[in-house]
Amino acid sequence: MTGASQTFSKVAEVTAIFWVIKIIATTLGETTGDFVAQTLNLGYVVGLAITGALLVVLVGAQIRARSYHPVLFWAAIVATTTAGTEISDLMDRTLHVGYLGGSLILSAALAITLAVWYRREGNLRVNPIVERRVEILFWTAVLFSNSLGTAFGDWLVDGLGLSYLGGAIVCMAVIGAVLLAHRTKVLGEVAVFWIAFVFTRPFGATFGDLLTKAKASGGFDLGTYNASLFCLLLIAALVALEMRRRRADHIAR
Repeated sequence: MTGASQTFSKVAEVTAIFWVIKIIATTLGETTGDFVAQTLNLGYVVGLAITGALLVVLVGAQIRARSYHPVLFWAAIVATTTAGTEISDLMDRTLHVGYLGGSLILSAALAITLAVWYRREGNLRVNPIVERRVEILFWTAVLFSNSLGTAFGDWLVDGLGLSYLGGAIVCMAVIGAVLLAHRTKVLGEVAVFWIAFVFTRPFGATFGDLLTKAKASGGFDLGTYNASLFCLLLIAALVALEMRRRRADHIAR
């Protein structure tokens, strides 16, 4: 993608740093969602109400913005991952749908969203995104994909009995297979983006569980607060780096 197209796009440029920030954002969403629902003992209904309200505010501000703002964009991504954690856990622990059932429901919701997007626009390109109707579909797909990733990651651990590290390895193997398929021209860029977007979520979520869960459960026992703070500071540093790079590119042009 050219620099000119990125100037007008409302979505971050898809580079290596995009995927690094996205993975850390999913980890932050997992630890923050657990902090609200479990550590603060507010429960999943109240937790979803809180994170859902934050999601509406941030995504609404992102959609109303006339240009791409890195801080706002990534804050909205974190909001979708946090709300996605609550949605997945609510479906399993409150509605008793189960993580596998939740994964199937969310897969269908994501597929329907992408089908509507393709039917209306004739493509599923994420760069550039300029028109509001396309951006609304993008954020809807992002929310469903992050919720799906959470449910799938939890199913790997709770349903299949894998360790948190084992679940992360499975997700990385899927991502690696997708990248290989792209390099061999089996899959196009759009398919690779959405598959990677879904599976980086359970990778980040299982890594979040690895950081926060007790050592007896195979985790590092950092706690949801410490893990969330660490991820937040790391994202802030990477977004600052991205903003600095963008300013340097703008001056060079």
